[in-house]
Amino acid sequence: MIYLDCAATALQKPPEVAQAMIAALRQCASPGRGSYPASARAAEVAFQCREALAQLLGANSPEQVVFTSNATHALNIAIRSLVQPGDTVVISGYEHNAVTRTLASIPEVSIKVAVGGLFDRAGDLEAFARQTDENTKAVICTHVSNVFGYILPIDGIASLCRERGVPLIVDASQSAGILPVSAKRWGAAYVGLPGHKGLCGPQGTGVLICGAGQTPVPPLTGGTGSSSLDQQMPDFLPDRLEAGTHNMPGIAGLLAGVRFISRTGTDAIARHERRLSDRMAGELSLIPGVRVIRPEKPELRTGVLSFVAEGQDCEVLGEALAARGVALRAGLHCAPLAHRTAGTLETGTIRASVSPFTTPGEADVLAETLRRCLEK
Repeated sequence: MIYLDCAATALQKPPEVAQAMIAALRQCASPGRGSYPASARAAEVAFQCREALAQLLGANSPEQVVFTSNATHALNIAIRSLVQPGDTVVISGYEHNAVTRTLASIPEVSIKVAVGGLFDRAGDLEAFARQTDENTKAVICTHVSNVFGYILPIDGIASLCRERGVPLIVDASQSAGILPVSAKRWGAAYVGLPGHKGLCGPQGTGVLICGAGQTPVPPLTGGTGSSSLDQQMPDFLPDRLEAGTHNMPGIAGLLAGVRFISRTGTDAIARHERRLSDRMAGELSLIPGVRVIRPEKPELRTGVLSFVAEGQDCEVLGEALAARGVALRAGLHCAPLAHRTAGTLETGTIRASVSPFTTPGEADVLAETLRRCLEK
């Protein structure tokens, strides 16, 4: 199988990820729940993971790194902590359903969509400036579109939010581990991300970086191993948001993934993935009837690539590619707003996405296989 669906989950991972998870199953109990070695080992692994994430993602301190089950979980906490019924929020034109469905579930929220021209960073920034005013309770923006690999002007949007005193939530699902991410530099209220994509960790792991001064709303209440006499959740992080038993095998695997990313370097990973994406785009563009949809400027692109084939149903073509051993994603990719922005809402797209472990030879298989599918 040629795996080209890394924007959904990084299937290939460093071998030390599985090794760390197996070791945790054998050696880690619950952190903060005992003074015996297995509990102390769990606490040590959890703190080491927070430290590694804080350094990689620009958190102010390890305590502001909260473990969640995925990026959706993290973004739900962030949004529900800042947005109340009747509030006005500003979002980009590329947001995932993890953002838009969460906002839709809060009564009478007014959602303003800031869109410039397609893949136009200057236009997007101008749109955010136009839409954000004294009534805006939060700005929410994805760092990279999960459909098109388009890098949004997050630094400019963060600067705008700081100038106007508006809290910023960043969805770093497609950028963490690939591009520089810094909650501190952005001054973000919250940054949410998964562990199982660019960080090369296991599924069932996610991260919420909480900005200084934030008092997030706990999504669950229960035991934390701290302040047990108090019947309210602790007022300090990370305990406030981590009720119940930790996913220690997941956290140990995530630590191994983050260490791999830190050793390799996000710049090297981004260059590798962009080269492969450019290679695939060039080969796909030579196939009659195939249209690649991505930013023209290389500096606005990542390793995520969407395309359509004239007269072909994306879902059907995706199944045909899968039957020939090429695993990628077809459809709306849980981001109908991004497709509305790009004019592909009715058709969807086929999306190929790579990882640090994807080879040029594997990337070449996509165009070869697509040609065979279209010749039938």
